[in-house]
Amino acid sequence: MGYSAARYYNYSKKAVAGKQGYVMQKNDVQKIVIRQADLEDLELLSPLFDEYRVFYRQASDLDGARAFLEERLRLKESVILLAVEEAGDQRRAAGYTQLYPSFSSVSLQRLWILNDLYVNEKFRGVGIGSRLLESAREYAMRTGSKGLTLTTATDNNMAQHLYESNGYIRDEDFYTYDLFFQK
Repeated sequence: MGYSAARYYNYSKKAVAGKQGYVMQKNDVQKIVIRQADLEDLELLSPLFDEYRVFYRQASDLDGARAFLEERLRLKESVILLAVEEAGDQRRAAGYTQLYPSFSSVSLQRLWILNDLYVNEKFRGVGIGSRLLESAREYAMRTGSKGLTLTTATDNNMAQHLYESNGYIRDEDFYTYDLFFQK
């Protein structure tokens, strides 16, 4: 299940916005473990998933986030790759990406939808997003898929830059249409 051997590191303490906190150093990014999440990770993953939803202007709902993730994992409807800082007994979720299975009728192949990518603010700017994307790419290749596809907000320039710098190509040939039944 694991994507890399467990490695450990120390944070340097730094005052952040008037509060004492931990700031990850750029050279520490390789010491984060990225692995496939399972039901035992719900308590660690749920707050991160809730932060992701709040980022996209949804009301915080930690219980709803946990129930949603539990159902996806229990029914094996998604694959979640989780970036975790592990130091002794302490574990902190740094980020995650969630993949949903799909298929291409035209190419007759499996395809993965990279639906979520989120890195906690304290861990941003040190390459964890790129490592999660690379882990998703490796997973998709191992499962024999055609590739990965994703959608991002037109004003999310940081994410667009991240995707493009990791080899993703913006689709200029197709439009996306949605038909939603609930808000």
